[in-house]
Order: sequence, then C-alpha cells, then structure tokens
Amino acid sequence: MAEVTIRQLRKSFGSVEVIRGVDIDIPDGEFVVLVGPSGCGKSTLLRMIAGLEDVTGGTIRIGERVVNNLPPAERDIAMVFQNYALYPHKTVAANLAFSLKVRKTDRAIVKERVDKAAETLGLTPYLHRYPRQLSGGQRQRVAMGRAIVRNPQVFLFDEPLSNLDAKLRIQMRTEIKELYQRLGTTTVFVTHDQIEAMTMADKIVVMEDGLVEQVGTPLELFDEPKNVFVATFIGSPAMNLIHGTLRREGAACVEANGHRFPVGADCAGEEGQPVVYGVRPEHLDIGEDGDGFPARVSVVEPTGSETLVFLRFGETEVVALFRDRYFFKPGETVHLRPRGDQTHLFDAATGVRL
Repeated sequence: MAEVTIRQLRKSFGSVEVIRGVDIDIPDGEFVVLVGPSGCGKSTLLRMIAGLEDVTGGTIRIGERVVNNLPPAERDIAMVFQNYALYPHKTVAANLAFSLKVRKTDRAIVKERVDKAAETLGLTPYLHRYPRQLSGGQRQRVAMGRAIVRNPQVFLFDEPLSNLDAKLRIQMRTEIKELYQRLGTTTVFVTHDQIEAMTMADKIVVMEDGLVEQVGTPLELFDEPKNVFVATFIGSPAMNLIHGTLRREGAACVEANGHRFPVGADCAGEEGQPVVYGVRPEHLDIGEDGDGFPARVSVVEPTGSETLVFLRFGETEVVALFRDRYFFKPGETVHLRPRGDQTHLFDAATGVRL
C-alpha cells in the first residue's frame, strides 16, 4: 500500500486545458472518490495516475516515487475499467491469471493468488466459464479479481458500476466497500453518481471544470458545502436555492418574495447583501396555521417510505421530502417551514458560503 500525492497537476489536449492545477493528498489505505459532472476531468485525472495519459505539468507521487514518466506497468497500480476489459476467449481463471503470467510469475504463486481472489469474490464455481457465460455482476467481480491478484499498492476504479442495473449497482458498491475493508489497499474511485460517493468514500474530492471544488468526508460536504456547486451536487434530491436579501434588523433572516426565511444566529454577511438561501428538501417541515412560506404543489411522488413533493415558490422550484405520508393535490398551496439551524447561506455574486 502507498499514499498518493498530487501537486499542481495539469493536463492539456492541444489548447484546451482539462486539468487546471489540482492538489490532492490520498493517505495510505484511504478510499477516495473523485466525483463531479461529466466532463469535469475526473476520469482524465485517474488515467494520469494510472499512466494512461501524459502529464502536462505538476507531479504525481505514489509512495516515495514520482511516477510522471513511468509506464503503467511500473507504477504498482491496478485499474478496473467501466467496460470490464475481459478477454472473451479466456476462461475466468485465465483472465485472473493473465497479468501474473505476463510477468512470468511462478506457477504455484499464480494458482495461489487466483484461488484466493476467486474465493474472496465468490468466483470459485465459475473459474472454467467464459465471460459470455457470466452476468454483469460476475464479470465485474472478475475484473476486480484481476486487479486483486497483483497485490498492487493502489487500486483505481473508473466508473465500474455504470453498466449495471440499479439493483445490481447497490449490491456491487457494497461488495467493493467490503472488499476494500478486508484488503485495506489505497483506493481511488471515479464516479458521476454522488450517492455512490456518499456511501463508499472515506473522503470525497468534488471536481468541476478541471478544478477541485472541495475535499472532505461525505458528511462534511453534506453539512458544510463551501459553495453553491458543492451544495447542489452533494445530496439527493439536491439542495433548494432561493435568491433573496439578507436582513439583520432584529433576528437575522433572508427576505425573498415578501417572505422571511430563518437563518442561523452565527451567519455572516451584511445588511442588504444579495444572498442565496439554501435548505435541503428533508429539512422542510409543514408549517401550521400559516407558519412558513407558501408554495404551490406541482407534482407529488409517493414512494411508500417517503413522499417527494415538487412545488413552486414564485418563479423558484422547491422540493420537499417528507418521511410521513401526505396526499397533496396539484395546485394546492401548502406552507413550508425551514429548520433554521439546518439552513445554508451563500454570497449571490461568488456562490461562496457565508
């Protein structure tokens, strides 16, 4: 195992710079998820760590070595791809053993490692099958097993669950996390799915447009997003954002569309400052006797355990998530009351948290 240290990393394709000075510290044995929208540069960053993309500027260090100019085979990493990249004409056992045989590893060691990886991943009954005879989840396990047998210092995962159906994705992300907990190998995992990031990561790196927006534990990012982008990207459904004006006469609040919204007692900002008021859907309650702000119901989505309600407050769409069952009708007006101690405030001009 080894730590991964990235300093001022840059990557350009011609005149287009896709990674723009990234600094990341990944301690030995940590599970780090790179997350962000499509095109933010997260997969390019992973491929640079793997040695599949050249570095335009900056350094990548794995353990004590700067690996910028080392070929992938000499970086002591193992990568699991989105499309599994299995050899269709080879059995599961042969796929697992391939990288070891290329390195001319002793036959006894190859068998020992293949058998151990197969047992760990529940693949022992399928060692003599071919990839076409396996389900999507089983193919993904073979891809992971091929990485495990190499005993690398770092595991790299490039959106490995994106080709699976919803139920299998949940199962496989649990299996990957359990595998990590058993092996303890430094892991870098790329996904665009923030639910995967929240449920799997020790630490999340949120990226946008080739830059790191925020680094922290899942709950740090959820509870204290540094800017509007992180606030809306982390959390599902996304945080509600309402544009308004900060008022400090008496109890601090935000005024929007003639209504006042509570804020925490320690909020920053100046009187009359344009702000963005944030409140998560699960932190909205039904106001009693007209308490709260009025919103008109657009769509109600009951799921059994929860009720998701889409509403309009003036020109702003608001989403509320209730654990109790409500039977609102489209067009109905309800009053929503934000929990003042669980609200967020951002500068309207910069998007930065106040």
